[in-house]
Amino acid sequence: MKKVLIANRGEIACRIVRACRKLGLASVAVYSEADAGALHVELADEAYAIGPSDARESYLRVDRILDVARRSGADAVHPGYGFLSERPSFATAVTDAGLVWIGPSAQNIADMGDKERARVIASQCGVPVVPGSGRFDAPDLGGIEEAGAQVGYPLLVKASAGGGGIGMRRVDDVSALRATALATQSMAARAFGDGTVYLERCIPVARHVEVQVFGFGDGRAVHFHERDCSTQRRFQKIIEESPAPGLPAATRERMAGAALRLCAAQRYDGAGTVEFIVDAASFEFYFLEMNTRIQVEHPVTEMNTGRDLVALQIDLARGAVERLAQAAIASRGHAVECRIYAENPAKRFLPSPGTLERFVLPPESAQLRIDTGYRGGDRVTHFYDPLIAKLVCHGADRTEAVDRMLDALSRTEIAGVTTNVAFLRAALSHPVFRAGDVSTGFVDAHWAELVERKAA
Repeated sequence: MKKVLIANRGEIACRIVRACRKLGLASVAVYSEADAGALHVELADEAYAIGPSDARESYLRVDRILDVARRSGADAVHPGYGFLSERPSFATAVTDAGLVWIGPSAQNIADMGDKERARVIASQCGVPVVPGSGRFDAPDLGGIEEAGAQVGYPLLVKASAGGGGIGMRRVDDVSALRATALATQSMAARAFGDGTVYLERCIPVARHVEVQVFGFGDGRAVHFHERDCSTQRRFQKIIEESPAPGLPAATRERMAGAALRLCAAQRYDGAGTVEFIVDAASFEFYFLEMNTRIQVEHPVTEMNTGRDLVALQIDLARGAVERLAQAAIASRGHAVECRIYAENPAKRFLPSPGTLERFVLPPESAQLRIDTGYRGGDRVTHFYDPLIAKLVCHGADRTEAVDRMLDALSRTEIAGVTTNVAFLRAALSHPVFRAGDVSTGFVDAHWAELVERKAA
């Protein structure tokens, strides 16, 4: 392997460029019309245009990406996260073209990408799953009321092909079930090309905890400990931390063991994340989904373990991976990540595209890492996710890590777009968060208060 094509954009593309440079590999960027002057284009060794700003005509065009691989002489493809990263057909197309795919096998992606099928596989591996239903193919909803009664309310209607909080809607009673299911089917068909949905019991007071795993494709896998991602808006994470605060050691060990059993049964190949929902009262945990890619929040784990997960992905793909022993993967101190978005928290996190007239972030250090795909003067467009930057702080303990994050956010200056920076500071300062008692309902429960704190 000498040259890696990065089939992505933004901060994750910049992150992969850095990993390639560290390993002595050349990097190839692709870009849409909206990203012609983007940071990832500037950082890569080569860059090629692949189409209009609409992702469907650029970042989601397999034919154009493979054409760039051929023209550039790239011999490997890294998909990053989002876009084509969890499409088994893309992984297959890459390998069929004679290129190295930097990621899990197409079979792994297919098995875990279908969320309802993944539940069945997890259950067969002895991993506890949340009570749920079979699938409902669009537009057929026959028997859904009976299924809802068996699952129990409140419940979630979930897209079988969904992920990252997309394609998930809560239903509190049967009166709203059918309409919500129809709306979710329609949205899923547009977003994922698959309109099937299933029902899953909603645990009212829950935590979202995930285990970072790495498989070697031979039934052996290791974990890099867990992350707590409970601070969310619209089912999407905004603050992540590791280790999960207040999680009993026995739960932590059982959860890691369950994640590794799933990886072993799948002969999982590469980096992935097994996500669990945890009952905040009993600490019983249930399988939620598995993401077959590098996660947005992977820097939290890298800060705590000192391991470069992206470099590990590349090394595994080129047959040069270090055979890690589980005992050698230690978690030290505490790390917190905040996602800075161009959005308006007061308007229920409505995206806020515009030009970054001022974009000043605090200087990086051993305790502060910044991942971004933007510079001052760049435009945040409506075409893509409005994530501007990720700030990751490390401390000897949770209090120190959170205090460092508050300081870093206070030194962040962004003008030209509305951001969630002040909202993040309000959340980090809230007594419930400071106590480590955060659940997935934290933002919704305290939204008005957090907006007021933000304004103050």
